[in-house]
Amino acid sequence: MKLIRFGPPGIELPGILLASGTRKNLSAQFLDWDARFFREDGLARLAEYATAENLRSAPDVPRHARWAAPISRPSKVVCVGLNYSDHAIEAGQPIPPEPILFLKAPNTMIGPYDPIQIPPGATKTDWEIELAIVIGRGARRLASPEAAQSCVAGYCISNDVSERAFQLEHGSQWTKGKSCDTFLPLGPWVATPDEIPDPGDLPMTLKVNDKVMQQGHTSKMIFGVDFLIWHISQFMTLEPGDLVSTGTPAGVGGGMKPPRFLRENDEVQLEIQGLGQQRSRCVAV
Repeated sequence: MKLIRFGPPGIELPGILLASGTRKNLSAQFLDWDARFFREDGLARLAEYATAENLRSAPDVPRHARWAAPISRPSKVVCVGLNYSDHAIEAGQPIPPEPILFLKAPNTMIGPYDPIQIPPGATKTDWEIELAIVIGRGARRLASPEAAQSCVAGYCISNDVSERAFQLEHGSQWTKGKSCDTFLPLGPWVATPDEIPDPGDLPMTLKVNDKVMQQGHTSKMIFGVDFLIWHISQFMTLEPGDLVSTGTPAGVGGGMKPPRFLRENDEVQLEIQGLGQQRSRCVAV
């Protein structure tokens, strides 16, 4: 299944995307795709409800309704740094012996077509296409990476937008450069694991103004999905509805010679196989 949310900011409603491309409004049956939904085995209830007959009777989402982030705000967003060897090389960093983790503020999350705001004082706003994992079952000190797969609710596209000046020139505080408002476009949908049989076999592309900047493949991740969930769970509890963003391949603006950063009116397009496309325009605030 493909989980979507729609509607104006602050009053989003849950739905699903059919193979036909029609969005269905399921707000009469489910409150939201949030922590409670995942914690209370909501995906199983959704699968039971989503018969052809029930979906036919569910109302269509209005065609021009805003696409919202496909999950409600998580309790935390855990990000993985330098998880592609080619990106580590372009950043001038050694291949990490274990995952580099940092947190991104959950209120950075926006819809897949919402504008990216370049904040005052920002001079080096960068893009990062990433595969994101939605946690469906709590993970705390998992015994092995093999135990992690049962904790996955689904996958989606994330853009880990980063202001490099804030990140690297103000005390080397990654969170400063990662947590500005709107710095996490997410979606357009969350694909459940049956839709993505191998998250380690997904091509990914990011364009700026229709020019390809990142052309990567999740097979190039240094640490795969199961290992990351297992590893993170040794240090913190992953709760239902949490998001793990798994790192970006080479091609970020800061790695170019000369560097190339986002400016007002630039358009960023992201695509990962099976997970749809994002398109965000940059605005100065």
